[in-house]
Amino acid sequence: MKTAVLLINLGTPDSPSTSDVRKYLFQFLNDPRVIDIPWLARKLLVNGIIVPFRAPKSAKIYKELWTDEGSPLLTYGLKIKHQLQQELGDDFYVEFGMRYKNPSVQSALDRIQKHNPDRIIILPLFPHYASSSTGSAIQEAMEIISKWWVIPNINIISQFYEEEGYIEAFAERGREHDIESYEHVLFSFHGLPVRQLDKVYDQGLCADHDCENEVTSENKFCYKAACYATARIIAAKLNIPAEKFTVAFQSRLGRDPWIQPYSDVIVEEKAKAGVKRMLVFSPAFVADCLETVVEIGSEYKEIFEEHGGEKLQLVESLNDHPLWVKTLKKMVLDQ
Repeated sequence: MKTAVLLINLGTPDSPSTSDVRKYLFQFLNDPRVIDIPWLARKLLVNGIIVPFRAPKSAKIYKELWTDEGSPLLTYGLKIKHQLQQELGDDFYVEFGMRYKNPSVQSALDRIQKHNPDRIIILPLFPHYASSSTGSAIQEAMEIISKWWVIPNINIISQFYEEEGYIEAFAERGREHDIESYEHVLFSFHGLPVRQLDKVYDQGLCADHDCENEVTSENKFCYKAACYATARIIAAKLNIPAEKFTVAFQSRLGRDPWIQPYSDVIVEEKAKAGVKRMLVFSPAFVADCLETVVEIGSEYKEIFEEHGGEKLQLVESLNDHPLWVKTLKKMVLDQ
């Protein structure tokens, strides 16, 4: 049997030029799973306000991120695609696609279709389920496949934050630093509007559940609960005591309430409280990107030092870590 594996990540502009960033933001922010407000309001907000004003500013930031190889998110995506292909062998066919821009999910599935696989394993590269990331990627893939005349068996991996290899790979990244020399550790996850958390529940709100402290049958697909669980598991793996780490959320957009506490606020508060050295993990991202390299590694570093801190150190994402590739292999074979 021939099995195809589709790896999906969020996306990146084709270049850091303002025009390419504008195209990327237009596609990304018009996704109704990303900005989940009524159609007309979203169009007016995104196309009339956010994209025109945000694109030039974002382009400058993307230029900071860009390397000689291009966007790290794309570079590492292609690397793990090739490495996973080598690990799995000839009975598998591995493809990589971006939910927004290129290489698109459509182009990846077009190539998969030509191989006529018996099974497709869809693996969005988001450790924690969120409708705006995992849900959107799965929907895009399924809408494309639904138009095929022949639809093979399909397996979907919707989240994997408890996967031992994922946890251990981040722990190994953390061990690259002298953790004991840091006074505080921040686990910074990408944020979400609170209303998107509330939609997970048939009854009640996210605030009605103890998501900061436990994962239950009710909140198992709550992004907030999964993020807190991830931080606890990694901290336990590295023997970081509870009083020495904080969980927070970054990259908020707009005026609506987002998950709190906010990472930039925590960074400022800890510096003002006398913390001189802070280590920052960002386990929501399996590859370095704008949110890790620039937002944490540059902007948060500046905030920290401005308010009395001396060193803020970003822990590198998994990127093409050998254990991460082997973990992907295990997840595929487990299917």
